[in-house]
Amino acid sequence: MTAQAPYDVTRTIDGVELRRYPELLLATVSGMKDNSSFGILFEYITGNNVKRSRLDMTAPVVSSEKIAMTAPVVSSESIPMTAPVVSGERFFTFVMPRGYTMETLPVPSDKRVRIHIQPPRDFAVLEFSGRTKIEKVEERIGVLLDILAKYKIKTRGGPFLMRYNSPFTPGFLRRNEVGIEILP
Repeated sequence: MTAQAPYDVTRTIDGVELRRYPELLLATVSGMKDNSSFGILFEYITGNNVKRSRLDMTAPVVSSEKIAMTAPVVSSESIPMTAPVVSGERFFTFVMPRGYTMETLPVPSDKRVRIHIQPPRDFAVLEFSGRTKIEKVEERIGVLLDILAKYKIKTRGGPFLMRYNSPFTPGFLRRNEVGIEILP
């Protein structure tokens, strides 16, 4: 079973979960299409990396380490121009498993992989099943933004898509979510 990023649900409104995520360690590729970004990140977690020396954390050791896959994988989503939120640069992110730190996580061999810490944040999230076709994702983003507007919940940044299953999972069994950062 794939580990999942931890969060606490602080409130639910009209099917939208308001969640508090703790600090997370992330591996991200920016500015590329999802399939390319996924491939680069998958190579990173399957060994295209170098371990840090235990004696000198700045000196890499010539070896690779497999990193367990964690759900969800997160990607940016563009939305219609009429929406009140504008997406930033395209990104694709893997959440790193608990137990790693910036000092202990293997260093990516591919310089397009950026390792960074996301501080604790609040997000509004709407779950849906099925395949993540653009029309369905945009429709769910619209529903999410409408519900947040109805309750006058302010957002920051652009919406994103979270996928929890492998590409081999049948569509009707897939868990997906659209989300956006919310302000306290």
